[in-house]
Amino acid sequence: MLAAALLAAALLIGLAVWSWRDRAFQTTASVAEAYDRWTDDRLLERLWGDHVHLGHYGNPPGHRDFRQAKEAFVHELVRWSGMDQLPPGSRVLDVGCGIGGSARILARDYGFEVLGISISPGQIARAQELTPEGLSCRFKVMDALDLELSDGSFDAVWSVEAGPHMPDKQRYADELLRVLKPGGLLAVADWNRRDPGVKPLNRLERWVMHQLLVQWAHPEFASIPGFRNNLEASPYGQGLTVTTGDWSRETLPSWIDSILEGMRRPMAVLGLGPKAVLMGLRETPTLLLMHWGFATGMMQFGVFRARKPL
Repeated sequence: MLAAALLAAALLIGLAVWSWRDRAFQTTASVAEAYDRWTDDRLLERLWGDHVHLGHYGNPPGHRDFRQAKEAFVHELVRWSGMDQLPPGSRVLDVGCGIGGSARILARDYGFEVLGISISPGQIARAQELTPEGLSCRFKVMDALDLELSDGSFDAVWSVEAGPHMPDKQRYADELLRVLKPGGLLAVADWNRRDPGVKPLNRLERWVMHQLLVQWAHPEFASIPGFRNNLEASPYGQGLTVTTGDWSRETLPSWIDSILEGMRRPMAVLGLGPKAVLMGLRETPTLLLMHWGFATGMMQFGVFRARKPL
C-alpha cells in the first residue's frame, strides 16, 4: 500500500511538471537544444545505456533485459535490411546517431566504417567520449536535412527514430538517398502515426497526438505509407522499391521498461540529485502515452528497407 501511494504521489508530481511546460518543436535548433539537455544531465544514459531507441523483444514478445533488447534491435534491423550481407569495411552513415550506441555495434560486430551524425553537439561530444580508440567510428555535428556529404558516398544509410524530428519529410528522404551509392542499402526505423486515410484520429487520439508532438520536440509523425511514398518519389531514388514492416508488437514492451528501469536502477537516478528525479518523473506521462498510442494502433513502429537502383 505504501509503495502504491508513493508511486501515485510521484506520478502526480510528474504530471504537474509535465503540464507546466512542454518542449514543442520550433526549429531544428530546438531539437538540438532538447537533446543537448537530455545528454548533459546523463539521466537517459544512466538509465538506458548507450541506446535511446526502443528494444526488440521477439515475435511474440518475450522477457528480455531492456538494454539487451536495445542491442537486439540493432542486430534485427541489420538482418532484416540485408546489411549483414555487406562486407567488412563498407561505409555506413548513421543519421541521428544519438550517443553512438548503434554506430559502435555496427563497427564492432560487422566491421563497418561508420560515420554517425546528430544535430546535437552534446550527443556528438558524448559519442566521441564513449567510443574506444581504434574502433572504426567517427561522429560529426550535422543537420540531416542538409548533409554536408558527397552524393553516393555510402554503401548503406541507417536511421533509427530520427524522422519524427524532421519538419520536411521529403527532404529527409531525399538526403538519405542522395548520399547512398547506387546498389547501396537503406535501413530506416521510425515512430509513425496511423495512416489518416485508413482511420482519422478521434477526439481522444488528437489530444494524445498533440502531447506526443509537443513534449518531445516533434513537428509531425509520418505514416508508414506516407514515408514510403517520400522515398519512392525522391529524385535520388528513381525506380526505388521500398519494403516496409510494422514492428509495433516487437518493440511495445520498451515503453513500460523505460519507466521500470528507474525502479530497477534507483541509484542511477538518485545519484544525479533531486533535479534528475524530477526530470525522470516529468518524462513518465509521455512514456505512458507513447505506450497507449502504440498499443491501440494510433501509432506504429515502421521499418523501411530498400536497395538503391544501379
